Amino acid sequence: MRISTRTIYENATNQLNSLQSQLARTQNQLSANTRILTAADDPIAAARALEVTQSQSLNTQYATNRNSATSALALVEQALNEGGNRVMDVQTLLVQAGNGALNKSDREKIAGEIEARMQDLLGVANSTDGSGHYLFSGYRSTTVPFVEVEGGADYQGDQGQRMLQVGASRTLAISETGNAVFEGARTGNGSYQTVMAAGNKGSAVATSGSVVDPSLLNGHAYTLSFQQTGTPAATTYTVTDNTADPPEQLVSGKPYIEGQKITVGAVSFDVKGSPADGDSFEVKPAQKESVFATLSNLVTALRTSTDDEAGRAALTNKLTVAGENLGSALDNILSARASVGSRMKEVDYLESAGADLGVQYASTLSKLQDLDVVKAISDFSTQQSTLQAAQVSFKTMSGLSLFNYIS
Repeated sequence: MRISTRTIYENATNQLNSLQSQLARTQNQLSANTRILTAADDPIAAARALEVTQSQSLNTQYATNRNSATSALALVEQALNEGGNRVMDVQTLLVQAGNGALNKSDREKIAGEIEARMQDLLGVANSTDGSGHYLFSGYRSTTVPFVEVEGGADYQGDQGQRMLQVGASRTLAISETGNAVFEGARTGNGSYQTVMAAGNKGSAVATSGSVVDPSLLNGHAYTLSFQQTGTPAATTYTVTDNTADPPEQLVSGKPYIEGQKITVGAVSFDVKGSPADGDSFEVKPAQKESVFATLSNLVTALRTSTDDEAGRAALTNKLTVAGENLGSALDNILSARASVGSRMKEVDYLESAGADLGVQYASTLSKLQDLDVVKAISDFSTQQSTLQAAQVSFKTMSGLSLFNYIS
């Protein structure tokens, strides 16, 4: 069999090119420290590595979002804490204002302090995140949430909560709305409130009491009125359901005993003091009231109070109503703070889970892509020796010629 010189050169060149290509590929793997340079090296592993890389990138973004959520919620929690402290300060002043030894001048000073606390609370409600965005304005983050008006403050934001995705399947609210926090408290006992009529002349004081039979909660409004008849005068009371059509008397001429529980519909409360003939109280369903309206009404009550018996009774009733409403407002703020705290705790759990997931992704990518350096160096040395041997043998073989032996 005769092999032409051209065939010898072509075969040798192809073999050398193949060996050099293998050596270059191994050298590139060592340089990049990965065994997959192109998808052709391992199509299945390359596709899987792309999926894992994308998941890893998303997990990294979720971690960034969680950091942002933690910062935002921390600011909201701090503001709610300050707001709760302001309300508790007012509650202390409210107890002080109920001291019967105080005169009008003393009450005026307390009213000034309460007014200052209201301004502080308004500042808390209008807190920003440091970049000009308000914490409690909902989606309208560049709008001042509360604007002071006569009788309180008006909410200018909306009811939206800003959301942030902090996990593959978890989106978290990172804000609270001002109307929910500062205007969401219910008056009275949360179901009903007892309000003294403006023209009362006696010293009777009533509380909102408590709900004794939830099944009787029907949203009706009632009037508790007092009458004095006979000699000596005996005090009785009448309860009228004003919501019924026509209004219906539920109790008529029942003797009034100071401190004894009076049940009206679903609510039971007590009245202390001596009501005058014709005095009355409205027992009506609770409604939402802004904490700023409560504080404004409290300031007005202190500044317009008088030192006569009827004036002191009216002040005591107004202080009682304010105390109940402030307690409800504080509970509302604390509930919002607890909700924020639970979300911050959830972010902590998600952060821990995200860190573990990141380790898993890194491990999976390592198994798919990482190069066995020891084996690669061994292969590189073997391929280098093979290439050198092939080059030497080709040089020797290409130097063979019949003419070298013809003399």
